Amino acid sequence: MDGTANRTHTGGGNGNGCGNGAGNGIENGIENGCTELTPREFADRRARLQERLRNHGLAGCMVTQNVGIYYFAGTMQAGYLFIPAEGEATFYVVRSLARAEKESRVRAVPLASFRQFGRQLADDYPSVFSASGRPAVGADLDVMPARLYLRLAEAVPQVAWTDASAHLRTVRSVKSPAEIALIAAAGKTADAVLTALLHQLKEGMTELEAMGIVEAELRRHGHAGIFRMRGYNQETISGFLSSGEAAAEPSSFDGPVGARGLSPAVPVSVSRRKIGRNEPILLDIGCCLDGYVIDQTRIAVIGRLPAELQRAYEISIAILRRAEQLMKPGNTPESVYLESLRMAEEAGLAEHFMGYGRDRAKFLGHGVGLEIDEWPVLARGFAEPLEPGMVLAVEPKFIFPGLGAVGIENTYVITKSGCCSLSISPETVFELPLR
Repeated sequence: MDGTANRTHTGGGNGNGCGNGAGNGIENGIENGCTELTPREFADRRARLQERLRNHGLAGCMVTQNVGIYYFAGTMQAGYLFIPAEGEATFYVVRSLARAEKESRVRAVPLASFRQFGRQLADDYPSVFSASGRPAVGADLDVMPARLYLRLAEAVPQVAWTDASAHLRTVRSVKSPAEIALIAAAGKTADAVLTALLHQLKEGMTELEAMGIVEAELRRHGHAGIFRMRGYNQETISGFLSSGEAAAEPSSFDGPVGARGLSPAVPVSVSRRKIGRNEPILLDIGCCLDGYVIDQTRIAVIGRLPAELQRAYEISIAILRRAEQLMKPGNTPESVYLESLRMAEEAGLAEHFMGYGRDRAKFLGHGVGLEIDEWPVLARGFAEPLEPGMVLAVEPKFIFPGLGAVGIENTYVITKSGCCSLSISPETVFELPLR
């Protein structure tokens, strides 16, 4: 880091960098920077969903969430996107119709009236909405508000509404080369921001002041200013920057680290605590470019880590290396997670792994893309094999109440022969000098 920090550990030489010839066009897409999402790509996404709908006996799917509408139609205007199991999709626009007509990759029409939505759908798709026997139609019920569901069921009673969220999330779990290239570009930005922060981080600076540096640098590099999450009541702003015992405070955030936050009204991430020496500084700094996010964590310290925390950090590196070996097509996300639990137990650190006590997160990693909590998840219950094109953030971390949090997080893409990292920052504890 140009003399700013000494490295106490480098991951070094794991051979998982993208561009090493792992196959299936992923590396070429990253290296060539082909981030254009073409009309063909959106058509392919809808076609993959339609195949799943037909295979599971659904006549169509209604997408109501803005991120889902964008993924399948290329616009994030307000409305309702209907994708039939056969045929062309239609976006029923609430507002703005003018912008939707300009951006949408499917037919965009005004929603005449929500009360008359059933009639409008029947006119456009008589084989579905005028059919006898109330055919099954899916919707994104995992994120749809209950009130909207009740209104939809009342306005469109001629079909049986069912949950299609698993189909939607499964389709999105496999990324195209263009999507992966966008995430890789976000990784480069995250690295540049980390470098800028390490040059300015000093003892006595508050976590909030340090996050101000991060946010300014992120925005200067094109960060969208938002990390979208699908989980109900889950929020994150600009990642997590927390030091010492503040990083080890439990919270409702569904992750290994929630941190202290500014108040009970904002109970995660940065606080006004001053950063001290010889304590871990958790730098969970992501980036969102053109809607796509990368998730990455590094550890810094002004001085040296206590031996107990340094050892835990080394164990997190070992778990990450083992996960890299296992993350390849054919292996299940669940098996990767169970191996991490075994290694934490073997190291005598199970109680501190991915949280502490009852507040431990029950996963090792998670999919990332347009949202920061996508599928698949490296957790129990995810027994479908990994596939090329899946992108996951893997974050082995250890939490020590009263001392802090240590660990690492990289974002990986699954290739035909294994995985490669989209995170490019050095894998190290950055030892910062006193200033």
